[in-house]
Formats: sequence, C-alpha cells, structure tokens
Amino acid sequence: MSVFPKISLRLEVENYLKAGFMNEEVVSALGKEEAERKFETLLHKLSHPPSFTTVRVNTHLASVQHVKNLLFDELQKQFNGLSFPILQHPDLQDVLLIPVIGPRKNIKQQPCEVIVGAQCGNAVLRGAHVYVPGIVSASKFMKGGDVVSVYSDIKGKCKKGAKEFDGTKIFLGNGISELSRKEIFSSLPELKGIGVRMTDPVYLSPSFDNVLPSYLFLQNLPSAVVSHVLDPQPGEKILDLCAAPGGKTTHIAALMHDQGEVIALDKISNKVEKIKQNALLLGLNSIRAFCFDGTKALKLDMVKDTDGEPPFLPESFDRILLDAPCSGMGQRPNMACTWTLKEVTSYQPLQRKLFTVAAELLKPGGVLVYSTCTVTLAENEEQVAWALETFPHLQLQHQDPQVGGEGMLGAGLSSEQLKRLQRFDPCVVPSQDSDTGSLRDARIEDTIWLANKDCIGFFIAKFIKCKST
Repeated sequence: MSVFPKISLRLEVENYLKAGFMNEEVVSALGKEEAERKFETLLHKLSHPPSFTTVRVNTHLASVQHVKNLLFDELQKQFNGLSFPILQHPDLQDVLLIPVIGPRKNIKQQPCEVIVGAQCGNAVLRGAHVYVPGIVSASKFMKGGDVVSVYSDIKGKCKKGAKEFDGTKIFLGNGISELSRKEIFSSLPELKGIGVRMTDPVYLSPSFDNVLPSYLFLQNLPSAVVSHVLDPQPGEKILDLCAAPGGKTTHIAALMHDQGEVIALDKISNKVEKIKQNALLLGLNSIRAFCFDGTKALKLDMVKDTDGEPPFLPESFDRILLDAPCSGMGQRPNMACTWTLKEVTSYQPLQRKLFTVAAELLKPGGVLVYSTCTVTLAENEEQVAWALETFPHLQLQHQDPQVGGEGMLGAGLSSEQLKRLQRFDPCVVPSQDSDTGSLRDARIEDTIWLANKDCIGFFIAKFIKCKST
C-alpha cells in the first residue's frame, strides 16, 4: 500500500519521463491505459523503499553460511529477539536478503518533533538512525532522552534551527533523542554522531551501521547482479571506469578470488579514498584505485604504458565495467527530486564519451558491461541502440544471471535484443504491506520473485568485442 505520496518532480521532468514510458512502441504494445497505469505505479514505487535490504557477503574472507549465522545473531540483538528471516539468493550465492517490515500504521505521533532533510529521511526509511548533520529542526522543548516523532522535509523548505515547521512533512516514525535541541544547534564544531535513535520506524529495517564491516557490504540487489554478469575470472585485468564508492569494484575482486588486477577510476579524490578504505576493510589486495577522469583514460600516443597507471593503451583490459554517472531516477526511496529537465538530460553525452573510451580500452574477445541506476529510455535502451550502431564490432550478449525483466520498447531494438538486456522496473509489483506473519507464510519462490522485482530501478547491458578496432 502507498503510505507516502508519489515522488514529487518538476512538471517538465515528469512529462519527460512520461513521454519515455508512453512512447509509441509501448502504447502500441500495451495500450494507452496500461502504459499510463504502469508509469503512475512507478512514481509511487519510487517514493517507497524496496521490499528487501540486500547485503553482499565478502566471500574472500568468510563463507556465506558463517556470515549468515553471525548476521542472524546480530539482528536478534537489534530487534530484541524478533526473528527476521535471512534468505540466500538462489541465483546470487553471495547475496543475502532481509525483508523490510512495513508500512507499520499504528505508530502514535508525538508532540515533540524532529525534522530531517530529504536525504536523511530516505536513509531512515532504509534502516538508518538519524545523524545530527541531517537534522534541520527540533521542537523548542526537546531534551536528550525524549521520545520524538521524525519527519522528512521533502520539499527542502524548513529553515535550519527552526522550532516548528508547518510545511510539507512526511512521518517516518518515532525514536529517542540522544541530545537536546540546544546541543544539536549550538555545538561548534558541528556534531556528527547519532541525534535520534529510531525505535519505531514506519518501515522496520535493520541498521547496518558498523555491523560485520569486513564481512558484509550493503548493496542494492541489481548492483550485485552487475558484477556476476561481468563474470570476472582469476588472473584477468579488469577496469571499473566510474568506480566510487567501490561496491562493485570490491565485488569484482572477490569474484576473482583476489587474483588478477582490478583498476578503479573516479575523478573525485575523497571517493577514491573511500574505494581504498573499502578494499582494505574487506582484505582485498588486487585493487588499484586512481583519482582520474574516465573520459581521459585512453592513452592517445602509443608510447610505452606508464607503469599500469592511467591513461591506458588501447585494448588493455579483459573486461570493463561502465557503471555510468546517470540521473539516478531509479533510486528508492526518493520522495522528491528538484532537478531541472536540463540536469536530468545532461548525462547522455557524458555516458557516450565514457562508453567510447571503454570500447577502445577493451581487448578483442573482451566483455563490456554498461549499467545505470536510472529508468529513463535515453540513458538505457537508447544508449544500447547508439552503441550497436556506432561500434559494429560490439555484440549484445545474453546475461547470466537474468534476474531483471527485459528492456523497454521505444529505442528501435528488436525483441531478441530487448531479451538480452536487464531492466529492473519496480512498477511490475503490486503495492502491498509486509509483516512477519505474511513473510512466514509466503512461498520461497514468491519471496525471491518479490526481491528481484521490488528493488531500485536499474539497467544492465552486456557486450562482447568481436574484433580489434
């Protein structure tokens, strides 16, 4: 059931998305009414969290069963003995699924209120506590230890430090304040720890803050599918062209048993540090991370390679992952996006630049996987159609595992080509409530189907390079 309004978008952005989802090919196949219904369902799904929290086990350091047992004990402690089922994904053996319970409707709203920013609110809906930097406003009489109701300021209208707020706010649940209002807003330098410990959230989901950090990596389901589709092999040289924060990079290294070389690039230095920290934490030594702009990663003069550092000579890599910068319109939960149409549509040219570099850097016979966490036709199927036309030596490949649905009509791709894509589109799932009883009674096949479908919006395409460019 929808407990929150659909995602709030600028009208120009909503119309742009609608035109993509109701293009001529789609309407001709589904009918106008069904196409419109699917689009409206998508907008509602985007404002709600996925049905499962997904964690990837670092199989480099421990077995899945061992980590599953540790996690079970941890969740028992977090939820005072409430038993959460933990499922191992049948097609992604290193992935564990924990159901999200909710929406929980009988939570009594408190007179003492804390307003948080939209990003902080999104994190709370996925199991996080409220950290002090995310707090925008608190009731004037709030003290440490008070039971408070937490709300998300989805439109970004609340003034920092306000004592009350009557604008649009979405109830996220109750918690206990760790600090008084005065401590939150008068402290210099600004505090960074937990401001409100969530005890009664609308969506009950485990907190993974510092939970088994060397063994687990919190990752959306499609993001874990990507590295399996790339299928890296021990001893290969692999490039992750836009790698931060390193979830897929570390997954690639683990799948290769940390044997070979994984080069990770990102152009923002603190994000590169994060990749290095994650590699260290997970005990992976095959990763080399560089602060470098992926669009410049191709070495144009054919002088000798610079000791394995970017830029690289053409045809240097066995496999390349291009998890491209994108509009992020598949992220969930996301109650409001303030982006202009110009911002949303600005990614296609950048993605093509990066793709062109990737195609040049790939060895003949090598595999290139392109992925995004968005739902737009322009950044997904249209990019595949462009790539196949621009690079005749690239062939679209069948993907294994095939967990998502097929690609969307509208970019002129054949039905065979669409079957080779994976589009994760949460609009195929009817809205439903989840509680411990319904989870206990559900068939395992139905539960896995729900986990596969009711996730973030995402897209994956896999190419093989047939001959030298």
